[in-house]
Amino acid sequence: MLLHLLNRSPQSLSVYRELGEAFGADDHLLLIEDACYAALPSASAALEPFGGRVSVLAEDLAARGLAERVSPAIAVVDMNGFLALTESHERCVSWF
Repeated sequence: MLLHLLNRSPQSLSVYRELGEAFGADDHLLLIEDACYAALPSASAALEPFGGRVSVLAEDLAARGLAERVSPAIAVVDMNGFLALTESHERCVSWF
């Protein structure tokens, strides 16, 4: 049960492909930094391999002016939610 932290925009297709191959049935993906752009409805195809187990960091969305544009399929979490995700998963893996 891993928490995957991704900071790459959806234009980095190879990183999303590699992450999709490594993503387990009980894993969760948290989009941070430029990966927030993957939370937009127009980028939904990049997140299909993750089966709805995706969240995005609210502070990074706000910093990029994207807070009102997030796909309804993506959970928005604040720093407390980020902490809760780290506590509920055995390990964290960063994809940079």
